[in-house]
Amino acid sequence: MERIVSYAAGKIDPAANGVAIYACWGAGEFFEAIQLTTPVSDNRVYACPQPHLYHLARLDEQYPRYAAVLTDTNTARIFVFGLDHIIAAEDVKGKKVHRVKVGGWSQARYQRRVGNAHQEHAKEVMERLAQIVREDKISHIILAGDQVVIPLLQEQLPREMVSMVEVMKIDIHASQQDVLTATLAKLLEQEARTAAEKVERLMQQYRARGLAVVGLQETLEALVNGQVDELLISGALEESHPLPEEVRAILAPELPDSEGGTASEEPRQASLPDLLVTKANQSGATVIFIEDAALLESVGGVAAFLRWRG
Repeated sequence: MERIVSYAAGKIDPAANGVAIYACWGAGEFFEAIQLTTPVSDNRVYACPQPHLYHLARLDEQYPRYAAVLTDTNTARIFVFGLDHIIAAEDVKGKKVHRVKVGGWSQARYQRRVGNAHQEHAKEVMERLAQIVREDKISHIILAGDQVVIPLLQEQLPREMVSMVEVMKIDIHASQQDVLTATLAKLLEQEARTAAEKVERLMQQYRARGLAVVGLQETLEALVNGQVDELLISGALEESHPLPEEVRAILAPELPDSEGGTASEEPRQASLPDLLVTKANQSGATVIFIEDAALLESVGGVAAFLRWRG
């Protein structure tokens, strides 16, 4: 406790809008602090046998890690954003082709040189972007450029990156903050469309008795069994509330006697969303938050795609 208080009192960067601290006495004196540029909605303290991951998982979903490329035919700016801040930025400069006054066959050769230079620049940008995607485990890409270079970039896209890409217009000289604001808005708009499509696909799978389950009890049982590939949670489940008795029966061996609470509160009972996220992380399942609560309202706010059906 002294170490936590000392850290909170003197080691938090004034620029941070939130911080998560995980500490455990008796486990090699484990202490991990994560300072965030994103705001944390409220203060929470948990004393529990397992870490609470829900809030970090939700922030990661709301402010995902992604790459943005702003380019013209010979200069590109590549950014990596995550948790509402700039993680990395770099420039890629192609070889400029200097124009001279020529005509006839010389003009044709010049045009070929220009075309080849543009293609070479697009190839160089895509090679660097592909390296960044692999190293930083990027799953979303925003491309922004003029009408000449965007088709060239798309031609050079590796097949596995095609589905990651969204195209938009941004001034190549825009400030880093303006790029972050515009690209994040575009990304979240695309994510909202994807969420609706994903829920519809899941419901079709469920109705066809395919690899999907809906509802709290069936989804939790599948999580405990390691069957879940993607867990879908409604944003409406964010608030902590008492666990239903059927859930307590499933998780009885893992639940502590009491959880949570700050100095000014009664101890909270186990948070249902946090237990779902924790079980998903323990089994390697992907967690997807569905911000539009209406999409999962009819099934209690919880559903999942399965790896296999028992």
